[in-house]
Amino acid sequence: MELAVLNTAGKETGKKVALNADIFGVEPNDHAIYLDVKQYLAHNRQGTHKAKERGEITGSTRKIKRQKGTGTARAGSIKSPLFRGGGRIFGPRPRNYEVKLNKKVKQLARKSALSYKAKDNAIMVVEDFSFEAPKTKEYAAILNSLNLADKKSLVVLDENNKNVYLSSRNIKKAQVISIDELSTYDIMNCNSIVFSEKSLSQLQKAE
Repeated sequence: MELAVLNTAGKETGKKVALNADIFGVEPNDHAIYLDVKQYLAHNRQGTHKAKERGEITGSTRKIKRQKGTGTARAGSIKSPLFRGGGRIFGPRPRNYEVKLNKKVKQLARKSALSYKAKDNAIMVVEDFSFEAPKTKEYAAILNSLNLADKKSLVVLDENNKNVYLSSRNIKKAQVISIDELSTYDIMNCNSIVFSEKSLSQLQKAE
């Protein structure tokens, strides 16, 4: 499969690049994609949630009323989970949500996601570009020329470019990352992927 290389105005430059079938033409594995996305979302959880149980509540430990003769249930502590202000039963505790996933499964998941995008014709290749200073207006113009203004777009550069990143940060549905940061979640969470020439070359050499 070949794609025409576009410039930032959305016009063809006359150059073409071939997509590696081993990356963009594999039989997609939905379960591998599910596992990789699950791991990505799990690793983004802080796991710092905490609720106090009855042994951690500050309060008196005296018996609040006599055992019998009140006509109501017996109660031994104001810190009981049955009372307002008492401890919580089996409340959340800090934990680590990290999930182990084999390297080959992650590679298969990313290739599967890229293959889905290739089948949907949702991949573009743009010649390398950069901004001398952060300009949101210029970045918005590039998205307009590529017909991506109202879509979730993912621009993949060969290296971190602070000016391009800052230019896109204030645009809804626009995301800019480097090729090293490309994940299955990012691929599946966008409508179209825009690779720069160098980033696509690096991706195809690394796999």
